[in-house]
Amino acid sequence: MFDSLKDKLGSFREDVEETTEEKAEEAEAAEAETEEAEATETPAASAERDAAASETSEPEGEENGGGSVNGFAKKAKSFARGEIVIEEQDLENPLWELEMALLESDVELSVTNEIIESIREDLTGATRSFSDETADVVEQALADSLLKVISVGQFDFDRRIAEADKPVTIIFTGVNGVGKTTTIAKLSKYLEDRGYSTVLANGDTYRAGANEQIQEHADNLDKKLIAHEQGGDPAAVIYDAVEYAESHDVDVVLGDTAGRLHTDEGLMDQLEKIGRVVGPDMVLFVDEAVAGQDAVQRAEKFDEAAEIDGAILTKADADSQGGAAISIAHVTGKPILFLGVGQGYDDVEKFEPERLVDSLLGDGE
Repeated sequence: MFDSLKDKLGSFREDVEETTEEKAEEAEAAEAETEEAEATETPAASAERDAAASETSEPEGEENGGGSVNGFAKKAKSFARGEIVIEEQDLENPLWELEMALLESDVELSVTNEIIESIREDLTGATRSFSDETADVVEQALADSLLKVISVGQFDFDRRIAEADKPVTIIFTGVNGVGKTTTIAKLSKYLEDRGYSTVLANGDTYRAGANEQIQEHADNLDKKLIAHEQGGDPAAVIYDAVEYAESHDVDVVLGDTAGRLHTDEGLMDQLEKIGRVVGPDMVLFVDEAVAGQDAVQRAEKFDEAAEIDGAILTKADADSQGGAAISIAHVTGKPILFLGVGQGYDDVEKFEPERLVDSLLGDGE
């Protein structure tokens, strides 16, 4: 999962490490030359050199070059301690390569800029020992910048379900063909495994065959399905499901809706009516991870039109780029909650930003 993006992040780390290793070698060579020159220097010459250096030195922070003096002093002190300073020019080429790599991986432009600037700020002026691995410094900067954009709006789904008044009503929305109905079945199994009862509701009264599709999932999972005839009122279907849940002590209502584009005013009006009639606890947007930038843009538009609470990305196991997973939370301000990682009912994973970042940087599974 996200193997291409993982490789590109690794390349950036290697590029910065190579640049700083070259600086370390140059510093060590310069230090060796200085030591050799001082070893052969006469006492009189040494005293004369020290006096000249004292006369030409400028106070730290002094105008007309104070910044350059400070920079030189910092580098000189670092060299003396066996360290090097990572300077902005050291990062210029690696950051450019990383920026192009992120954009090629379908990471949204504003998210890419956020990541690049965060890394630049964290690494510029950083010091490291000649004996330390630069990769450790770079990896921490990468981890911090990725977590910053991925973790936006994150909340604990399991805790929210546990603490909410029952029944909890969750509505699923998105475009056609992204695995929305299968995702509902997976979430039903996920919740059952954690001790919660569920009822399914088919609010997709628009599409022929929708009842049969979700009924098959309900039968496989031995779950009750609330459905009306094709062309019925989706809000009425989900209202009936909530009524059923209340009278049968069911914990969670999972409501499907018709696939739609955010520009379809009639179907978006249906979502608004469901909100008025049912008052769902969560509205979750479902799309494919492999859709990349399209998924990010659709999530943004759906959030503007219907105000989603979070997102679920299907087919994450088939996505080598990772652009949608990196971008959606930052763009919408709403978290990714789950990843679909296969065809089985158990093939859904709770989205954990720290775990994803560890995986992208080579520490996770």
